[in-house]
Amino acid sequence: MKVLLIDKILVYVLKGRVVFMKKLKRILAILLAAAMVFSVFGCSTKTTTKEEETTTVEPSSEEPTTEDNKGDDPTGITINLHYLREDGAYDGWSVWFWVAGGEGTDNPFGTEADDKGVVCTKTFPAGSESVGFIVRTADWQKDWDGDQFIDLKGILAGTVDVYVNSGVEGYTMEKGADCVTGLGVASATLQEDYLTVKVTMTEAWTEGNTLAIKDKDGKVIETTLTADSSDNKKVVLKFASKVDVFGTYTIVLNDSFEYAVNTPDFYSTEAFESTYTYTGNDLGANWTKAATTFKVWAPTAEKVVVNLYKSGTKGTKDLIKSVDMTMGDKGVWSVKVDGDLNKTYYTYSATVQGVTKEVCDPYAKTTGVNGERAMVIDMASTNPSGWDKDVNPNKGMEMTDAIIYELHVRDLSIDSSSGIKNAGKYLGLTELNTKNANGTLTGLSHMKDLGITHLHLNPVYDYATVDETKLDTPQFNWGYDPKNYNTPEGSYSTDPYNGEVRVKEFKQMVQALHNNGISVVMDVVYNHTYSSTEYCYNGIVPGYFHRPGSNGSGCGNDVASERAMVRKYIVESCVYWAKEYHVDGFRFDLVGLIDTETIKQIRTELDKIDPSIILYGEGWSLTTKATKPGVTMATQSAVKTLEGFAMFNDTIRDGLKGSVFNKTEKGYVNGEVSKTATIKKAITGSVAWSSTPAHMVNYSCCHDNYTLWDEISMSNGEDTESARLHQNLLSAAVVFTSQGVPFILAGEEFLRSKPKANGTFDHNSYSSPDSVNSMKWNTLDDASNKIAYKYYKGLIEFRKAHASLSQMKDATKCYTFTDGLANGVIAYSLAKADGEVSDGIFVIHNATTSDVKVDLPAGTWTICIQGEQAGTTSLGTASGSVTVSGISTTVLVKGALK
Repeated sequence: MKVLLIDKILVYVLKGRVVFMKKLKRILAILLAAAMVFSVFGCSTKTTTKEEETTTVEPSSEEPTTEDNKGDDPTGITINLHYLREDGAYDGWSVWFWVAGGEGTDNPFGTEADDKGVVCTKTFPAGSESVGFIVRTADWQKDWDGDQFIDLKGILAGTVDVYVNSGVEGYTMEKGADCVTGLGVASATLQEDYLTVKVTMTEAWTEGNTLAIKDKDGKVIETTLTADSSDNKKVVLKFASKVDVFGTYTIVLNDSFEYAVNTPDFYSTEAFESTYTYTGNDLGANWTKAATTFKVWAPTAEKVVVNLYKSGTKGTKDLIKSVDMTMGDKGVWSVKVDGDLNKTYYTYSATVQGVTKEVCDPYAKTTGVNGERAMVIDMASTNPSGWDKDVNPNKGMEMTDAIIYELHVRDLSIDSSSGIKNAGKYLGLTELNTKNANGTLTGLSHMKDLGITHLHLNPVYDYATVDETKLDTPQFNWGYDPKNYNTPEGSYSTDPYNGEVRVKEFKQMVQALHNNGISVVMDVVYNHTYSSTEYCYNGIVPGYFHRPGSNGSGCGNDVASERAMVRKYIVESCVYWAKEYHVDGFRFDLVGLIDTETIKQIRTELDKIDPSIILYGEGWSLTTKATKPGVTMATQSAVKTLEGFAMFNDTIRDGLKGSVFNKTEKGYVNGEVSKTATIKKAITGSVAWSSTPAHMVNYSCCHDNYTLWDEISMSNGEDTESARLHQNLLSAAVVFTSQGVPFILAGEEFLRSKPKANGTFDHNSYSSPDSVNSMKWNTLDDASNKIAYKYYKGLIEFRKAHASLSQMKDATKCYTFTDGLANGVIAYSLAKADGEVSDGIFVIHNATTSDVKVDLPAGTWTICIQGEQAGTTSLGTASGSVTVSGISTTVLVKGALK
């Protein structure tokens, strides 16, 4: 905003409009308090869903102006964030900025660097008191692990320079010459009595200033003001009567500067939850041939209508009728519509505080194209023949006996080399005996031959970022952007327009996998949604599903799992997939953002169905703002309290091959033998956060970051292919002989790579084309890939045959390590667990490039794993000692081989 002195009349631009100031004396007093600066800027802390770019607006002429003149944009606070790296490597780095309480946006750095680094410039709404920032890469590698906030309190407007050093917490800040400070509102908070607003100013409150409060419609609400005698920066505003608990309010300073009033989280109060927590299990569309009963939880709505449609395509003008619903107990609206509505599509229109939104049912069992309209469905009619006899083929299996294979549905079959007819579809996973051009097994038969027990499917619920109306146009996404949690993704079906088809084909996929001995794990994302504003639940109960102002997920919309009806929703969703679709496990994305009580309830309810349903997730510690006090998140450090739940073990991952955040860093298998102690401890199932093997999922790579083969190729690019192959095999051998749950990325067993067109490797292929993501089945027959496949298959066979690798109750006491070996060499004998068929197992990992001779315990030992070979058949015998080649594993057993 620019201030003009015209004929001794002060004119200034505020919030996108020119205002003529009649009370010149008061404004001049404010200006003097701001060190006689001739610039005044308005401030606002109103939370918005999307940040607005703001620019300075100036009058078009040096003439007196009136309040009716309009500018283009509000004047704001401009932040220049300077980022300095000692290595000067700025490619790929950007800044994730957000106004505290709002959603974030990605902002690039400039291309020119100086002695203070590179600069990212962003303008924020006038009056933004706190701006969060994360310096990060596109795949969320953070420069500093945590959210940081730039404190702008007391700054009315102007430019500030913020200086950040790589790897160092905090920042320094300098105010620009145009930066205006003065009396402002540091905070304004509506109390839980809904009668009182406590206000803290940035400077001492003095007589002559004014404060007013407006509602969402801009109407001033009558208040009385009292100064706090104990603190001259604090005042209290009192309403004549209680205000709306769901209202939004703005405090106005001196008729000019506006700030959002922080309101209590009424949703999370005991009063709200005791009044509105619904315990029934019948939300959604409950179909019978005679009638369908619709139920939706909308306690804050003034009106709810169910709209019935002929088709599931949004925008199609085929409304059958709209039916008013009636509010009943606990804020549940319902209506019974007579007649057989099977395959009829529907939406809800909910009116909240005078605003009506039409949305999909959060409890939709299936939907039309792109998940915009729910569909009433007779679920029994979707069951394939024999579905009533379909069961988990690994029912009763303990968690540590599972061998997990992570797969994206499209990746498996979309490349022509797969030989699969239903390319990119659920049905592609039902086809047996498919082969590549050389006659080598692919797809389901390949996985069956490999010997996996559990297939982990990347998101297969309905997600937002693939347009199901354009499936003949190449599209790809991993699917970590939930749209409808209880509906199968339509792009993997043969007809996304027909809600019945995706349900039937999903069940056919599960049944085919079960018939071939493979259990099914769903990758679920209950920690965030694709959008807070567009998510259907929030269209019915605005703001309820997410934690206000929380951004641990990096998506600006952390799910409030601790709220009663959100927790109920998540628990019931897991139970629904387990019962209706016979899903045998769940992998939780960013489970460190979900509270432990929710996870415990999921475990309890799934145990009633099948205790061998497996649960695991990403327990990273992330900054999130729970809506209630005393909430514990399901992070790695909390896993000891979570019986029947495992966490991804990043200790063994990064120890094996180097940090996923540094493509050139090496680990145990690719040249950094200083990681030997880390790997040695991890082998026993003991890491900093747990010493229980059933708590940890051991892996070297997954869909995130680089594949194992690509990371080895980058860190050791000058090595021969044979040397790099042996590093890959050594990594696999450590994973499959360690206590815990082995996990591999689909294709890892034949050196899967994700090369980009420019010759580099893709570390974040969430939306990359099929040319990057698809599994290239013809490469199975390359010499090195053949060796890798047979080796992985042999490792799986060996692990399955020997209970000592998976059934140690107190693993740390069951290892006898050989001392005095060169750094990089790990050798140990393993005690005999219940069910172990041999009389002993001896394992040697050699990460050095030299052959080593290792003494054996007394007796004759049979070699089962050595060099490039693995399995349960004899590769020879040894006694006294054995020589282990460089970059390899040797495993021997005493007595019976199986």
